Amino acid sequence: MSLLVVGLSHRSAPVSLLERATLNADAQIKLLQDTVAAEPAAEAAVLATCNRIELYADVDKFHAGVAELSTLLAQHSGVGLDELTPYLYVHYEDRAVHHLFSVACGLDSMVVGEGQILGQIKDSLAKAQELHSAGRLLNDLFQQALRVGKRAHSETGIDRAGQSLVTFGLQQLSSGTAVEAWAQGKRALVIGAGSMSSLAAATLARAGVAEIVVANRTSDRAERLAQIITESPETDVSARAVPMDSVPFELTRADVAVSCTGATGLVLTADAVAAAVADRVSEDAAAGSAAPLDDVREELPPTSVGVEDGCPLDLSAVQGASGFSVMGEAAVAGMDAATLEQHAAWVGGSAVDRREAARSTPEAELITELATMAATVGRIPERRRPEPVAHIPRPAPVLSLLDLAMPRDVDAAVHRLAGVRLVDIESLAEASADAPMAADVDAVRRIVSDEVAAFGAAQRAAHITPTVVALRAMAAEVVAGEIARLDGRLPGLDDKHRAEITQTVRRVVDKLLHAPTVRVKQLAAEPGGAGYADALRTLFDLDQETVASVSRAEEDSEISKNRGPA
Repeated sequence: MSLLVVGLSHRSAPVSLLERATLNADAQIKLLQDTVAAEPAAEAAVLATCNRIELYADVDKFHAGVAELSTLLAQHSGVGLDELTPYLYVHYEDRAVHHLFSVACGLDSMVVGEGQILGQIKDSLAKAQELHSAGRLLNDLFQQALRVGKRAHSETGIDRAGQSLVTFGLQQLSSGTAVEAWAQGKRALVIGAGSMSSLAAATLARAGVAEIVVANRTSDRAERLAQIITESPETDVSARAVPMDSVPFELTRADVAVSCTGATGLVLTADAVAAAVADRVSEDAAAGSAAPLDDVREELPPTSVGVEDGCPLDLSAVQGASGFSVMGEAAVAGMDAATLEQHAAWVGGSAVDRREAARSTPEAELITELATMAATVGRIPERRRPEPVAHIPRPAPVLSLLDLAMPRDVDAAVHRLAGVRLVDIESLAEASADAPMAADVDAVRRIVSDEVAAFGAAQRAAHITPTVVALRAMAAEVVAGEIARLDGRLPGLDDKHRAEITQTVRRVVDKLLHAPTVRVKQLAAEPGGAGYADALRTLFDLDQETVASVSRAEEDSEISKNRGPA
């Protein structure tokens, strides 16, 4: 059996596709059940976060496994296989291990180094254990991934390279200002009460907001989160819970809102946000503190004034511009046929005394051609040099929105609303692409490479262990049989001598088996060492079922041990 992972993430797929392919809790359960029921897979685990969906499986056939896992992802995500396939990535055996370890260390996160992924990996393992879809391989893999992630954070400065998605999002909202200074005294609305929303609430509280309002469809969870925030000894922030239908009103009071729910549709539409901002502005205006949100437009400079030396056209502005000529194409763009003929006559006739060479210039020929074209099609298309566009400053936002949900909670059209600043998963992905990476990332990569090699060696060594155990069990049976045979031939042998003989035979067998079994484990741990188990079974004529039973017993014991706290 071999490890296979098929998935898609913010690195391989656009956010719009990830948004559609999101798996809710029920879909993840069904996906796990269908995967282990499929022929190529014996074990399965799903890692689903706001920016990735990955299906891990222990398969006996690579190509069949890729086809089956891809099909299952398409079925349960609701995105057609043809549309999904170009964005899927596949990792196999050591590459699959390397991928999960990198994910656990935060190297593959949207915000490099963030530690929240460790909790998500732990939840994925717990779900697979609960559904009995994780066997020895995936238990070992996910447990080791958690240890590697913790080692990376404790032994390097990877935490300095990144932070949680919440913190990164708030940094984008603060636009270069320190989050603590930006958040000081603000009123915050948190929509949702799950793990990400709880992290957002805690982060806002530490940043120094004046108030946090929690809205959730389940009132008990909202009240519990509000209570935790209020009673936290680390902060001095008041928090209260409200029902979801109070969100429109709370938006009119909030300075910043963070939304991360499991809703399949929009929680905040553009109209709802626009209405909240309008109400907020009206309230502030009544209090005498509103800033005008009307678009500010600067006057554009005039395009044409004055007359040039008897030219029948108003072209002085064009003539004065750098690179323009009253005889050139730029000067006559947009003229009708009659006006072009007038201009051509002026260029070629009345201006001869001043511009002797004008008749032979390409400009005069061009104007004649343009006049012919105008007579045919009516007018010359506008081809003027673009005039400078006046900068239209955007008013400072009165409401900042952070949408961490996948699929999105907040309508993307909110980006166009004056007075609103929206940061969502898509804009976070763009911002993180330019984020600087700390030097500690290289140290984490070395840790990942070392751990992948060690995990592979341990797995290969573990693969031969049941064969070695079966060999020693067979040797013990041979010893027991020979001692029984000795008892039959020497019935008068006393217990003392019998025990000494038994111990001597066992020592001989142990010494004979020690060197080859130690060496075969060393060889099996090396790349390409999987064949040593088969060779051992063949040489000693070991029963395959005996080896399999030892393997099952060890697997059950290991899984039972791994169900404890990570």
